Parts: sequence; structure tokens; C-alpha cells
Amino acid sequence: MTPQEFSLLMISVIASSFGQWFLKVGALQLGKVTGANALGHILSIATTPALLAGLAAYGVGAITYILLLTRVNLSVAAPSASLIYVASVLIGVFVFKEDLSIARLVGLGLIMGGVVLVASR
Repeated sequence: MTPQEFSLLMISVIASSFGQWFLKVGALQLGKVTGANALGHILSIATTPALLAGLAAYGVGAITYILLLTRVNLSVAAPSASLIYVASVLIGVFVFKEDLSIARLVGLGLIMGGVVLVASR
């Protein structure tokens, strides 16, 4: 993967990770969805700034991923994009104070190792 291709990948991963963060913030603002409030929550999505920001960030991530796909084989790009999972777990731990078990930490290590093996050709 060339430096330009790696940059596209990182922009896609970072933008998508920000999308995850904004969507979680927006979901917390909405509150828990139940059968009684589901329709109201669905309508509120269009007026919740954090949710709109999350969708926009996902859009940027998708666009840069498409640009990456014009340059890199899918068999390299798709596994490399799994770095979004790593970033999402780190956001969960450091921003939302979620627990990080040993099993989850080992899983993150396996994801990162797999990305290195797949991307190194």
C-alpha cells in the first residue's frame, strides 16, 4: 500500500470512527427506544445535530473508502478498514468509559495483526 493509499484508508477509518462517536452521542441524547416511543425517536433522528454529524462523517468515510477501492484490491481494503473496530473500541473505553476486558484487548491485537499481514502483501 502506497503512502497515498494508506492516507485514504486512514481518512476513511478516522471519519467513520468519528461517525461512530457522534452516533453514540446522539443515541444517548435520544434515550432508550421502546415500542411506545420508536416513531418519535425515528423522527428525532433528522433533528438531532449529533446524529446528523455522525451520518455526515460516515458519508466522508464512505467516499474516501470508495476512492481507496479505485486504487487497492478489495481483498486488501476491506480487512484494512476493520481498523474502524479498533478505533471504536478505543473511543468506547476512553470517551464513554466502557470496560475493556482482556478478551477484547486480545481481539483488538488480532485485528491489528491481521491488518498488517493483509496490507503488507
